[in-house]
Amino acid sequence: GADDLVIAVRSADATAGEAALAQVDELLARRHADGVDAGYRPKSIEAAANLLPAAQWVLVSVPGRYAAGVAREALRLRKHVFLYSDNVSIEDEIALKRTAADQGLLVMGPDCGTAMVNGVGLGFANKVRRGPIGLVGASGTGLQLAMARIHQLGSGVSHALGTGGRDLAEAVGGVTACQALDLLANDPATQVIVIISKPPSATVANNLLRVARACGKPVVVDFIGYHAEEPVQGNLYFVQTLDAAAELAVELAGLEEEAMAAPAPPPFMPEQRYLRGLFSGGTLAYEALLLLRDYLPAVYSNAPLDAQFYLEKATESKEHTIIDLGADEFTVGRLHPMMDNDLRVKRLLQEAADPATAVVLLDVVLGYGSHPDPAAELGSAIRQARQVAQGAGRHLEVIAIVVGTDEDPQDMGAQIEQLKAAGATVELSNEAAVKRAGELVRSLAHNTCYSPVDPAAIDAPLAAINVGLESFTASLAEQGAQAIQIDWRPPAAGNEKLMGILARLKTK
Repeated sequence: GADDLVIAVRSADATAGEAALAQVDELLARRHADGVDAGYRPKSIEAAANLLPAAQWVLVSVPGRYAAGVAREALRLRKHVFLYSDNVSIEDEIALKRTAADQGLLVMGPDCGTAMVNGVGLGFANKVRRGPIGLVGASGTGLQLAMARIHQLGSGVSHALGTGGRDLAEAVGGVTACQALDLLANDPATQVIVIISKPPSATVANNLLRVARACGKPVVVDFIGYHAEEPVQGNLYFVQTLDAAAELAVELAGLEEEAMAAPAPPPFMPEQRYLRGLFSGGTLAYEALLLLRDYLPAVYSNAPLDAQFYLEKATESKEHTIIDLGADEFTVGRLHPMMDNDLRVKRLLQEAADPATAVVLLDVVLGYGSHPDPAAELGSAIRQARQVAQGAGRHLEVIAIVVGTDEDPQDMGAQIEQLKAAGATVELSNEAAVKRAGELVRSLAHNTCYSPVDPAAIDAPLAAINVGLESFTASLAEQGAQAIQIDWRPPAAGNEKLMGILARLKTK
C-alpha cells in the first residue's frame, strides 16, 4: 500500500544484519521527534504505533461522541490513555477504566486536563523541575497549582497523574486514582505522594486511603475543604488547601529518608483479613466496637452495637469479631476471665488456627481480685498461637492492652515484659490498641479497585501518539518527547449506525 516501507539488508553475517535492523528501528522511532518526514501523518493509531513502537501513551482530544471509540482502540493496542475529551458518558468511562484495569493499563480522564509523566507535561502543564514528589489529582488546575508551588518552594515533581473529575465518584470507584497511587508507591523516584481531589464518596475514600496506608511512603491527602479529626494518621497527612499540600509535601521530602519512611507492614498472607478481639472487660469491648466504626464496615459480636451484627454462635468468630468473654453465656459454671484464663487461651489458639485471622486484640486486667500472674498464662498462649500461625506460613499480630498501675500486686512492669517477650505489642491505652488494630486490618481488605500497572508506563522516556488537538503534539516535541500526530477523521464519516458496525467488527 501507499504507507508501506520495505527495507532490505545485505550483511556479512547474522549479527551484523541484526545490528543494522536495530538501527533502522531506532531511526524510524526518532524521525518524528527530529522533524524528519514531519509532514507524514498516519491515519490510525495502529499505523502510528508501527512507526513509533516506543509509544506507550495515546493522547485523545477528539469530540466527546468519538472519544470513547478512540480510547478503546488505544486500549486494544495495549496503550495507556490520556483522555482530554469531555462529554464522554459515565457508562463509557466505567467500561474504559475496567477494560484498562484488567490489562494493567491507565486511563487518565475523560476530562483530564493535566498530567506529567517522567518530566513531560501532557495537556496543560507548567514546566517544573524534577524531584521526589509524585501527585495524583482529580483536578487539572489543582494539579497545576500544587506542582507550581512545589517548584517555587525549591523541590520538584517526579510524576503527576490525572484521573478525570468523575474518577472518585461512587459509580466509577476511583479506579485510576488507586492505580496511580499504587504506581507511585512502587516508583523509586517518588519519595512523597500527594492526593488532590474534592471530597470523594465515603466508599471510594476508604478504598483510596487503604491503598495509601499500604504504600510505605508518606501521603499528603488534600480532599479540598475536608476536615480530618486527626490530621496525622500513620503515614497519612491530611490538609485542607492546595498550598498546604504543597508545603507539607516539600517539608516531608526534605526529611531524612529513615525519618519519613512509613514502617513496613507485617508480612500477612493474602487470605489473612480479619481482626479478632478477645476481651475480659465488657466496657473495653464496647469501646473497641465504637472505635472500629471508623475503620471497618462491619464487626460481629455477642454484644454488638447494631443488632444485624449479632454473632449467633459466640464460640465461633465471623469476619471481624469482638467477643466479650465476661458475658453471662461464658461464665456459667466457670470463673470470670479476669480470674481464669483457660477459656481465652483456648480461643486464642482457635483464632490462630484460622487462616483468615490477621490480628488478635486482648486485654490483660491487673489489680486485686484478678489472676495473680495473667501474663504467664497468656504469654505462653500468645507464643504458642504465633508458632501455630508461623507453622502454616502466616504472621499473627497480637496486641495486648494492659490495664493496671505500677503498684498492683502483679508487678505491671514484669507483666508487660512477659507479654512483649511472647511477641505481643503492648499498649496501656485501649483506644491506642484498637486504632492500631483497626489500621492494620483496614489495609488488608481485598483490593478490588485497581490492577498493577507496569512501572515502565512512567519510567521509560515518554513517547506518544496524539489523536486530536495538534497543539499537544507541538507541546510534546518542544519538551523533547517523541510524538506522532494522527490524521484523524470520524469513522464512517460520523454515521452512528456504521460506526457501531465497525466497532463490533473490531472486537471479533
